[in-house]
Amino acid sequence: MPQDLPPVGGYGPVQYKRNIPARGFRPGLVLMGVGALMTYGFYKLGTGIREHNELAREKLWSRIHLIPLLTAEEDRDLARRHYADQAREKELLGTQTSPYNSDRYVRPTFAITPAQITK
Repeated sequence: MPQDLPPVGGYGPVQYKRNIPARGFRPGLVLMGVGALMTYGFYKLGTGIREHNELAREKLWSRIHLIPLLTAEEDRDLARRHYADQAREKELLGTQTSPYNSDRYVRPTFAITPAQITK
């Protein structure tokens, strides 16, 4: 029996590598997209921080401008309390006395607390 021989010209090439198509976008395109997205994000972050700082500055200046109003309101309340205390003292004692050596006004050092505490 004769032996089989290769055909004339040889066999065709054997495909031993996988021929898988590349999936997705090219790496350069992905890198450019990520860079553009990050640039936009940093831009928005910067504008947000600037706006936050501006709002904080506006809040601070509004509080600074309210200080004289709040101080005047507190002074009116202290004067009302002071004159009410003097009138009550004069009514109880008959004369107006002072625990101090001068007639100079001394700001009270105690805090008024509510009589009824709500929970």
